[in-house]
Amino acid sequence: MRIYTRTGDDGTTSLFGGQRLNKDDMRIEAYGTLDELNAAMGTLCSTDGFNADSKGVEWLQKLQSDVFTLGSHLATTDEAMAKHLPKIPEQRVQEMEAWMDEVNQALPELKNFLLPGGHPAISACHVCRVTCRRAERRVITLGRHADVPDGILPYLNRLSDVFFMWSRHLHMELNVDEIPWKSDN
Repeated sequence: MRIYTRTGDDGTTSLFGGQRLNKDDMRIEAYGTLDELNAAMGTLCSTDGFNADSKGVEWLQKLQSDVFTLGSHLATTDEAMAKHLPKIPEQRVQEMEAWMDEVNQALPELKNFLLPGGHPAISACHVCRVTCRRAERRVITLGRHADVPDGILPYLNRLSDVFFMWSRHLHMELNVDEIPWKSDN
């Protein structure tokens, strides 16, 4: 099977179900940004300092699968096709909150804004965080013009918080000082 089809040479792409849209359509922008997030998550997962935690890797891969599921729902406008997609894992929002609450108990009180950095795994968490925030903004834009399935926005909002907490957790686990933001004033 060839990977190239040449059908996108005119600047369009197909949704699940066959509808063609311009590649810069807000729907494509939304699920394309989820695809970028998934790639960033894969980078985090394979980063030294993160990948030594097999439990963390397993959970991150579950979250990656969730993000792929969210993207599949955004890539489908055909209701008959959407019935065949995996369900949006809305219960994961509560799981993420519980994980953050547990991790937060072991962390020092947050007194400053923090700058990303100090270790590649910590920086990779922040790349995931900001990519997730951008995906959330793209989904909000799409939601102004089309129906967005319930559960996607709360999931993305919480997931970006998870990456922030993961970065703080890694600072502690890797014994790397957090970098507080200091204004020049």
